[in-house]
Amino acid sequence: MPGNLDRRVRRTRQAIQRALVELILEKGYEAVTVTDLIDRADVGRSTFYAHFDGKQAVLFSNLSEIAFLHPPISADGPLFAFSLAMFEHVLEQRDLVRALLGRRSGRVVMAHGEQLLQDLIRDELLARGAGRSTSLELVVTCVVGAFMALLSRWVDEELTATPAELDAAFHAAVGPGVRAMLAQA
Repeated sequence: MPGNLDRRVRRTRQAIQRALVELILEKGYEAVTVTDLIDRADVGRSTFYAHFDGKQAVLFSNLSEIAFLHPPISADGPLFAFSLAMFEHVLEQRDLVRALLGRRSGRVVMAHGEQLLQDLIRDELLARGAGRSTSLELVVTCVVGAFMALLSRWVDEELTATPAELDAAFHAAVGPGVRAMLAQA
């Protein structure tokens, strides 16, 4: 019985998460209501609230479950090694990422995605010897901005490129400045 419950819980959560993605793609995050989610996922209101406390909780659960947002931090190896894997994962999960980070996602979604990426980049730079400073925060902001601009335009199909081409452009744009900042640390 517990195994069945876990599967049912997982299926219900996934149905609600899928409903949010579909609805964001149809009408944008801001226009989606909890009632829309309940209707699309075909669950009762009490079932919905047993799993989530609102549409933002569903949204954040979708973002948190995207595996590429949780790579291990390393001071060794290439700078921002996460980027190619992220672009490749986005290619595989394009509809999900378009809903979560594309132009129809809404500001709250982009802000949360950017915060997750800021934490990842800051942690990597700190692991590589950067000190906590205003300079570090400025560099983190620039790196996040470059990555999110490429990602957003790509998922919205404003750019045509392979994950490897996006990764090369990202590294060419941010690598020299970040290496210079790390050399001064």
